[in-house]
Amino acid sequence: MTLKVLLADDQALLRGAFRMLLDTADDITVVGEAADGGEAVRLTRELSPDVVIMDIRMPEVDGLTATSQICADPELRASRILILTTYETDEYVAQALRAGASGFIGKGIGAEDLLDAVRTIADGDTLLSPAATRSLVARFLATPDDAPPSHPERLAVLTPREREMVALVATGLSNQEIAERMFLSPYTVRAHVQRAMMKLEARDRAQLVVIAYRTGLVRAAPDGGTDSLL
Repeated sequence: MTLKVLLADDQALLRGAFRMLLDTADDITVVGEAADGGEAVRLTRELSPDVVIMDIRMPEVDGLTATSQICADPELRASRILILTTYETDEYVAQALRAGASGFIGKGIGAEDLLDAVRTIADGDTLLSPAATRSLVARFLATPDDAPPSHPERLAVLTPREREMVALVATGLSNQEIAERMFLSPYTVRAHVQRAMMKLEARDRAQLVVIAYRTGLVRAAPDGGTDSLL
């Protein structure tokens, strides 16, 4: 299966460099290029890419706005967004996740890492690194201590095991790490996570994390980590 990628960056030289890199992979092909967010949304509708590699700072319509528009369109649900930017600030990462992006990486990423990132995103996973993003998720996505959880009844559709899996995903654990902790196979964990995503209508694991915090399933701990409410 060849993964279709759309490049969205206002710098033509960078788009060209990324195209050359991505086209070296046998399983990835670049189907289009966009110079701004508005064009990225239009080409996503026309080309149905598996992954949109999206810059944040672009003229007219920026990458975060374009990400929100793509992720809010049910007809574009299959296209996943990978934010690739020079500006790796906490606030940008948080905004990207809230907008529906499936990953966030810097432009200094290595060639093989970028190829792996595209494959990871296309496979329905996210690039939320356990070590690097746990404090970020807690800081920007957790429900404030003085505010009640938002729509906790949303979790009623999940089985106890699925709730457990969502809570573990929200702490930043990968399927392999969850499998080792729960003495399950990674395939069993993946099946539970995917069923939870379907029931909660989450595009990907990143949105599962958002839902877990906003519903109060997981909350920020005083030490900056996370506490499960299970």
